[in-house]
Amino acid sequence: MNLQHKIAVVTGASAGLGRAFSKALLDRGAIVFGLARRADRLQGLREAWGEAFHPVACDVTDEAQVTAAFRQILDESDGRIDILVNNAGLGRFGAIDELSVDDWDVQMATNLRGVFLCTRATLPVMKAQNRAHGFGGHIVNIASVAGLVGNPRIAAYNATKFGLRGFSDALMKEVRDDGIKVTCLYPGSVATDFADVAGTSGSPNPMQPEDVAGTLIHVLEGPDNYLVSEVVMRPLRPRG
Repeated sequence: MNLQHKIAVVTGASAGLGRAFSKALLDRGAIVFGLARRADRLQGLREAWGEAFHPVACDVTDEAQVTAAFRQILDESDGRIDILVNNAGLGRFGAIDELSVDDWDVQMATNLRGVFLCTRATLPVMKAQNRAHGFGGHIVNIASVAGLVGNPRIAAYNATKFGLRGFSDALMKEVRDDGIKVTCLYPGSVATDFADVAGTSGSPNPMQPEDVAGTLIHVLEGPDNYLVSEVVMRPLRPRG
């Protein structure tokens, strides 16, 4: 896909990987609608990056807010969505018998429900684009190596990312004949504030968000009849 003037939606766009994804897409000429709860941060990015970045305040776990956000996106994009990056996610780590129900629920809501709601809002648009132009678009889901390997104290996070892997695989098979690509990315440790929220120390030598964003761009810019369905990324020397 040539990213020039394409309409991209990135969730969790205000920081970390979402911010890096948004900037990389803008640098390739895309128009980016960045979704996040922190409207002030989004507005700061708009001021820094210019009018090609459209801030959209939205909690992806809230169905009404997602519906309103995508209505705004379609109003401002002439009814187009070429790319959806389901990036919003979080972790709350701890032993299963010590994890609160709230910590379990917020991970399920953000990491799975949010992906479902945003994907459901996008699919009719991409299917219509395929009928009109022969290519629907590209959905990229950001999972984690925690969606491939289970580890102690991250069982809830594991459950969401294993679930996202299954969702992505099923979705890919469901919509490929509609001209819609689906890719699931599995990053290892990345230098963001994820570890602070999750309650862990993180890797001493993580990957950089910009490097993961480079992989996103590589996947999106592939030929139309070429689908990369999964990519696993890890730091070479996570301990330095």
